[in-house]
Parts: sequence; structure tokens; C-alpha cells
Amino acid sequence: MSHIRKAVFPVAGLGTRFLPATKSVPKEMLPLIDRPLIQYAIDEARAAGIEEFIFVTAAGKGALEDYFDTAEMLETRLAALDKHDLLARLEQTRLGEGALTILRQDKPRGLGHAVRVARKAVGDEPFAVLLPDDVIRAGRPALAQVIAAHAETGGHMVATMEVAKPDVSKYGVLAVQSTTGRLSRASGMVEKPRPEVAPSREAVVGRYILAPSIFDRLAMIAPGAGGELQLTDAINADAASVPVHGYAFEGTRYDCGSQAGFVAATIAYAMDRPELAASVHDELARWNRPAALAG
Repeated sequence: MSHIRKAVFPVAGLGTRFLPATKSVPKEMLPLIDRPLIQYAIDEARAAGIEEFIFVTAAGKGALEDYFDTAEMLETRLAALDKHDLLARLEQTRLGEGALTILRQDKPRGLGHAVRVARKAVGDEPFAVLLPDDVIRAGRPALAQVIAAHAETGGHMVATMEVAKPDVSKYGVLAVQSTTGRLSRASGMVEKPRPEVAPSREAVVGRYILAPSIFDRLAMIAPGAGGELQLTDAINADAASVPVHGYAFEGTRYDCGSQAGFVAATIAYAMDRPELAASVHDELARWNRPAALAG
């Protein structure tokens, strides 16, 4: 069994880059092939041994809770039609009794504030944080990789990937002290540094394992960049007493909080599906032809 039992999912964001679709549909419910983004995050967490799922949400996000509830009328109808394959798909959306906790963030105050809201639900144990916008396609679930590494180090750990130097200003970046294989020891993190002063090219991806001491730090720090409570600031404030590591996971991360990243993820996951791969390949080939580009 995993030593990490609980995971926090900050899902209170407005999803403005996907308006008008997100006017009525939470961005975490946008479908990537035939599953919403939140399902990919939940499946990754379950495969890593997570038992309790804590959503930090906001007004207008009721569809997230409904999605993981029982759809009695639909299931009855499918059963009457002997649609057992479709009923099996719905099983993926079920969480164990009492496994889902819904908390409300009154207004967007940053990732740090969303994590702080979960303090009572998490309690005094290390826990995971997953950002559903970051979809990671990997043979072994990325969170499982990070949890396994954390079992050896303790403290705070973040998933990382190496990015090109001009791109470091888009990410939180580790201040790396030493590296052994995929594991890096860090003195802290720098949020969106200018390329010329970035301490490394190890960018933080939306998978965290945090020690419970992070809650005390989040209660003490002042708002940071953008007037929001930054999780990066709390990790840095804790770095003197709690070790901070990064783990360069094996896999490909797609930023599904952006339109381009969402399209790229859709293509990648479609190519993984035998019933879709051939037609998607043919369509991409058609658009690669000069005639198609010309008109």
C-alpha cells in the first residue's frame, strides 16, 4: 500500500482560456476523447494508491460532484437495453463510499489558498496535490513514480520536467543543489524566473507530495505574485527545516489548460486507441499535404 492516502484536487479555476465553453461547463469536465480531464487525474491517483479524494471547488462547479455520483436513471435504462459495455464504462466514475470530499473556495486566491482550505480534510499526514490541467501520458502513472521516490526522501517533492531555457519563465523552477538520476535535491523553487536568472531548467509540473508542515507555512505567509497565496512561497519558507526534492518523471505532460495543449493531448490519446488511430493518422496526413494547407 502507498504511504500517501489522500490527494487534493484544486478545481476552483474559471477556465477563461476556454470561454465560452466554460461558461456553463467546468474546465475539468471538458472531454479528452471520452473522459473528462478530472477522470484522468482521478485514475492516475487511484493507480498510485490514493484512497481519499479532496476537491477544492467553487460556485458553479456542481457538475464535478454530479459526475462522480450514481446516475440511477441512466444506469437503469442501459441495463434494460443490455448495454453492459457502457455500464462498465460508468464504473470508472465511481469512488468508494465516503472517498470524495467536496470543499468550497470562496473565491480564487491562488494555489496555496486552495491547498490551505483542505487542511482539516488532510489532517496530519503527507498528501498529494494533482492539477487536472496537467495530463501526463506515461506507462507507469506519474504520481506513482513520484510517490515511490518520496518514500525514500520524505519532505516535500514535486514532479519535474526539463524545459528549454527560453520557456522557464512559464513555470515554477527548482533551485537545484544536486542531482542523482531522476532525483534532484533543491534549496527551494523560483516562480516564473527570467531565463537569464533561472536557477535551473527543471520545471515544476502539477504533481506534488507535501508534508503536513506546509499548512503552518500557508497560514503564515503573505500573498505573493498576483496578490494570491502561492504554494511555491510556502514550500520555500519550509525548505530550511523540510527537505525539498524534484523527481523527473518518465512520460509526456500536456498542458490541457491551454487550447494548443488540449488539442495535442487529444491527438496523442486518440493515437493510443486502436479504433481511432487509423482515421486520426489519415486526417493528420491529409492536413500535412501542401494542397490542404493551401486551401
